[in-house]
Formats: sequence, C-alpha cells, structure tokens
Amino acid sequence: MPELEARPRTILHVDMDAFYAAVEIREDPSLRGKPVIIGSAPRKGRGRGVVSTANYEARRYGIHSAMPISQAWRRCPDGVYVRPRIGFYAEISGRIFDIFRSFTDQVETLSLDEAFLDVTASRRLFGTGPEIATRIRQRIAEEERLTASVGVASNKYLAKVASDLRKPDALVVVPPGTEREFLAPLSVSRLWGAGPKVQARLARLGLRTIGDVARNEPGFLEASLGGKLGRRLHELANGLDVRRVDPRPGRKSLGKEVTFPEDVEDRAQVERTLLALCEGVARALRRKGIAGRTVQLKLRWDGFETHTRQRTLGRPADMTETIWSVARELFREADDPRRRVRLIGVSLSGFDHPEGQQLGLLDDLDGADPAAGDGAARRELAKTMDAVADRFGRDALKRAALLDSNERGT
Repeated sequence: MPELEARPRTILHVDMDAFYAAVEIREDPSLRGKPVIIGSAPRKGRGRGVVSTANYEARRYGIHSAMPISQAWRRCPDGVYVRPRIGFYAEISGRIFDIFRSFTDQVETLSLDEAFLDVTASRRLFGTGPEIATRIRQRIAEEERLTASVGVASNKYLAKVASDLRKPDALVVVPPGTEREFLAPLSVSRLWGAGPKVQARLARLGLRTIGDVARNEPGFLEASLGGKLGRRLHELANGLDVRRVDPRPGRKSLGKEVTFPEDVEDRAQVERTLLALCEGVARALRRKGIAGRTVQLKLRWDGFETHTRQRTLGRPADMTETIWSVARELFREADDPRRRVRLIGVSLSGFDHPEGQQLGLLDDLDGADPAAGDGAARRELAKTMDAVADRFGRDALKRAALLDSNERGT
C-alpha cells in the first residue's frame, strides 16, 4: 500500500454555499428565510426544467440539484422559484476566483462555485493552510457578501470530503497524520466511485464505514469488487490520493465595476464612469492578448436592486470604442431616470484571439464604425496609448470625454 507523502501538500477545496440561490437572496433580501429554488418556474406544477440549485431551507423539503422542477413544486409549492441568471453568476464567480488566485496560481476549476487550490507553495507567504482558508472565506464574505465552506487537507479527496461535512459556512481541517482517523467513522457513500450499486456490494461484505474498507486487505477488495475499483477504494479509505491540482487555463469573464461613494443622479457622470470602465477592460484584454464576444452591463440602483444586460457581438472585441458603444446602449435600455445609480460595471466573456479578426480593407481610424469593427490605425493608436499608460501611468493620457467641466476649463 502506498505511504502518505513525507512532506504533505496543503490542498483546499472551496465550495460556495448554495451559490446561485445565495446570490439571489443577496440581491433580494426579502427572500431570506424562504425556500428558494433556482430553475424555471413551474406552471400549475408542470415544467420540463430542472433545479439548478436550492437553498438550505428548500433542501429541508428534499429538493436538490438536477431534480425535475415539477417534482420540486410538488414538494414545496410555496417556495420561491427564480429563473437562473448564469451570466450574472459567472461574473460573480470570476471575482471569487480572482480571490483564489491572489493566494495561488494552482487553482483547478470544477464549476462556477467550486475549486481545488494547492497552497503548498503559498504557506511561507500567507501562513498555514487553515489560515489561508480563513482569509479566503473572510474576503468572500466582505467583498461578495456570500459564504463558502472550505476543507483543508493533504490531498484533493480529503479536502473535498472535509468541505462537505459541515456545510454551510464551515471550515474543516484534516491535520496531516490524522487522515485514517478522520475517515474511519464516515459512511462508504463518501468514497469516490462508490455509487448505490457499489455501496450495496460493500454492505453485503459487511463494510458500511470507510474504516471497515480500510481495515481489509487490498487483495480481498480486488477479488470482491474488481482489481481497479478495489485498489482505488482501498487507497481512498486509507486517505491516499496522489492526483495533483490541475490548473485550467483561461477565465470565464473579465470586467470592472465601480460603486459610487454616493448614489448618482447625473447620467453624464454615470456614462463617463462607464466609458472609463470600458477603457480599463479593453486595456486589460489587450494586455492578455484576448478579445471578448459578449458584453455584459451591471447596474445597481439605490436600494441594492441589481440588473444585468448583455449582448453578443459579431466578432470578438478588445477596443474601447466597440465595447463602449454596446455598453452605453445597454445602459440606456436598462436605465430608469427616476432612480439613482449606486454601481455600474461592464465585463466581457466568450474569449478569442484578436489576431483572428478579419479587418476590412477600408477599416481605418477615421472611417471605422465602432459597432462594426476596429480599424488598423485605431488599434495602433490604442497600443501606443497602452504603452504610454504602462510607462507614465493611466492618467498620462486621458480622453476628452472623461474630463469633467473643471478639467475642460469651462
């Protein structure tokens, strides 16, 4: 049997608590305490959709992810059914993953709300695994007003099991050397690869806890369950998992947003801010050598009511003019002039390489249509501005549209 590593790694499994539902409750506090089900709303108990997720109040009714929405309605007809906003959740997920990457670049994305982090090399800079996990949870709570459950252990399997044990809003640590003790009392249902049929076979062998499996010889399990499965379950039961965290390249979205110090009524000020955000996003895209196809606007009114709108472009963009023209249209479509604006943001997703764009023969600085394409001269000017900003600071060059009346001298 393989031995545990002499110098164990430090692996975190971070799992956001009922992520989609938690976001909706954050955006609409009147939902707090009610069973919230994310999925298309059933009509008179009928519906072909499925549950994306449900908060913990809804789970008390036996509602869970992937359950038919009609079945969820039969169990909880008085629940609040909310249509999912995947683009919005992806935007928030991007910011949460940015928090992860501020501690380590070894981040394996499992979904919008779940990831493994290898923080072994980060311990000297940020402290122990539990200390890093605590800081991550604090930042998610402070910056996003959401909660996460985190497991800390010497490998991925143990970290995953740990994060699931005491949800929601929990931190569970498996200190090195306690792996077998930690796993022993748990049900065999927590062994990866032990589905209902395998659990039934283990029960017939008198094996109901992970400790029962660990105490048996590998040969017995291989003969009873098959060589590969038997060996795998025996290793997991003894706390062994040699798989490495596998960072997956790329991010799902890139954006910027601003919360105003005071809610803003002046639409010209809001649009100037939006233009500055578009410029910042465009600069970041060019720096990374990518362009985005989908522009998303985020708008939050006084009172925290939040709206998002998005539009997919004909080809990927990394230029301010293209992003700004679409973002401004989205803002004007969504705007309610009677309301004050608390937050404005813009993000791009659907990344591709700008080099793959086909420039028109007549595309140029003066003749380019911002909504249709980015001319070669405009692109060269943007690169020059980027170089100036990198060397002398972002305020070294500023668009006239971003100057307020005092700066213009009027």
